[in-house]
Amino acid sequence: MKDPDVGSSPLADVVYVAPQHPQHLGAVLQCLAAGKPVLCEKPLGVTTAEVREMVAAARARGLFLMEAIWTRFFPAAEELRALLSQGILGEVRLVRVDFGIELEQFLDRSTDWAQAGGGLLDLGIYCIQYISMVAGGRRPEKIHAVGLLHAKGVDDTVTTVLQYPGGLQASFSCSITTKLSNSFTVFGSKGEAEIPPFMHCPTELVVNGKSTQFPLPKVADTEKFNFSNSIGMVYEAQHVRQCLLQGLKESPVMPLAESELLADILEEARRQIGLRFLQDRA
Repeated sequence: MKDPDVGSSPLADVVYVAPQHPQHLGAVLQCLAAGKPVLCEKPLGVTTAEVREMVAAARARGLFLMEAIWTRFFPAAEELRALLSQGILGEVRLVRVDFGIELEQFLDRSTDWAQAGGGLLDLGIYCIQYISMVAGGRRPEKIHAVGLLHAKGVDDTVTTVLQYPGGLQASFSCSITTKLSNSFTVFGSKGEAEIPPFMHCPTELVVNGKSTQFPLPKVADTEKFNFSNSIGMVYEAQHVRQCLLQGLKESPVMPLAESELLADILEEARRQIGLRFLQDRA
């Protein structure tokens, strides 16, 4: 939502909120106050407190709210969830994921401290949502983050290690100045599964060396997009539509409790590397 009138328009059945990170809270609350279901671009909030405020507002009004982590709705990600639920990989023991793009070279807001820029909120959230998906939305027992701060005050490159109950270990790295492998791998007692680059908009899943392709929907040659595989947003949109048709107030695939957990983990990682935003002082 960029036009403030959209949130109250009688023509809008649901509003997609996607301004800069610090504007999510105000825009979401405005739409909810107008009685509109909301799909809000990740990160849902800059802080855990912001996320909880939005969740509370949606629940108080009985309205649908979902964090727009489009990755979860790609067929490759859905197939991976199915494999995990069926125990194909056995006991999952280790998860590795990283996401590094030289964002500072073409996306000004990535280094803008006032806009809550940096790698964790823009890229790290893709990593931690995968880890959380494998962990079943459980809270980690231990979180250890190390990072390098950018000259402009945001996080440049961060590596975070997580320990979960039962022995599952996970790690992720994210960077706005260095290109990383941009892949995601799950290691289990019976095998491994990998989502190759770019794992945030996946079209391939490799299980024990066997690759399966998941082609994107066809689009006209005249259609132009800003980012790779952007047509994949249709999967997320279709999911939201189904949720609304079923009268759901939140997504079973991207539940609000997990959005709160992701925000909490990222906030703890920021705390450990010494990064605070204006919203942390509120």
